[in-house]
Amino acid sequence: MDYGLQLYSIRDIAEKNLEEAVFSAARLGYKSVEFAGFFGRTADEINDMLSRSGLRLSGTHSSFNDLADKYEETVAFHKAIGNRNYIIPGYDLSSQEKLDGFVESANALKKRLEADGIKLSYHNHAHEFIPNADGSVIFEQLLYRTELTFEVDTYWAFVGMHNPIMLLDRVKDRLEFIHIKDGTADGRGYPLGKGCAPLEEIYGYALNNGIPLIVESETCEPDGITEAEICINYLKKLENR
Repeated sequence: MDYGLQLYSIRDIAEKNLEEAVFSAARLGYKSVEFAGFFGRTADEINDMLSRSGLRLSGTHSSFNDLADKYEETVAFHKAIGNRNYIIPGYDLSSQEKLDGFVESANALKKRLEADGIKLSYHNHAHEFIPNADGSVIFEQLLYRTELTFEVDTYWAFVGMHNPIMLLDRVKDRLEFIHIKDGTADGRGYPLGKGCAPLEEIYGYALNNGIPLIVESETCEPDGITEAEICINYLKKLENR
């Protein structure tokens, strides 16, 4: 399998030198990158660093508010860099009222984006599986009330609902990407192979169903590139079993 890297994993580099972050991902053997911000770089600059590094752009974690408030400008940029997967990395959906507003907006924006050749997806954390104070459950409503596709973060699903494989099965044909990461059940993240998430089962699911795997490691301990290297080496070991 080819593996992508969510550049938030090496944000300690990306925040200072986005180009170096992209080239570092390529040197480690990743084949695609998922951006988490562009740090003021132009579309031409993004395209140049992707072209010279040989990496594909799998998608971006990008602001829902930018899409809602500055649609034409935002979409023009994403078209210019060839992005076909606009992923909402989270949103304040802490009440039924907020959920209602988001559902209406997201469904309308999804249709508009589709006409522009871009998919709109949502990336979960753990809290979407835990009832809000008013009893509403975010992920249930995203699944049944929207037409969004999903990038399932399997580690946060492990923390929030304990069974990420069950979630992958529920999402089914709306599953665009799998974020594979590791950590402990109480929410402490680690590089792949250093925690207790069911990584082998997740890897097998991705392999058997042809779902792209995007690596994310969050703690930058001792630094992002060390964690990113541990992660891809772990995945290569799984390949050889």
